[in-house]
Amino acid sequence: MKKVTVSGKTVDEAVATGLQKLDTERENVTIHVIEEGQKGIFGFGSKPAIVEVTVNIDPVKEAVLFLRDTIDKMGVSATIEEETKKEGTYLNILGSDIGVIIGKRGQTLDSLQYLVNLVANKQSESYLRIYLDAEGYRERRKEALETLAQRLSSKAIRTKREVRLEPMNSHERKIIHTALQNVKEVATYSDGTEPHRRIVVVPKSK
Repeated sequence: MKKVTVSGKTVDEAVATGLQKLDTERENVTIHVIEEGQKGIFGFGSKPAIVEVTVNIDPVKEAVLFLRDTIDKMGVSATIEEETKKEGTYLNILGSDIGVIIGKRGQTLDSLQYLVNLVANKQSESYLRIYLDAEGYRERRKEALETLAQRLSSKAIRTKREVRLEPMNSHERKIIHTALQNVKEVATYSDGTEPHRRIVVVPKSK
């Protein structure tokens, strides 16, 4: 947290000095007046005004800066698009060599999302949710999982035997559960412990 304690003949003068030292504008800071200051009489008994000027930190901006720095250190040339929605802030990473950021089954992307949320919430008094994506990977993965769910549910119904999927994170398991919740012929449940927890599709006639 950037802050300075400065003095001046008046509060305004002290604030101006603080803004200059912090190289920022008044709307970006919080000002705490420690001493109002006194003019004194005939030059005697005067006291300077003392204020504490603190830069207001934007949690999302800090998260974007962290992500930008991390991407650069990974040696990837990319841009970051920011979009605010009701459920949170969406950051979409755009670039040519984006596979490095996504990682196997999105594991690197998930790790980056976790770290970005840590950085943002460290600077925020209320909980923030930041969603990370890379070239629309999340939507493509969601569509692929929904297709997989339908294919394996058909297999479970046809063979009358349960089908066990590969281990997935909680977000991807939720996509499978949701995709099959209206398929009356099968039921789904999660089995195992993290990070090897997986979904099992069971035919109801079994």
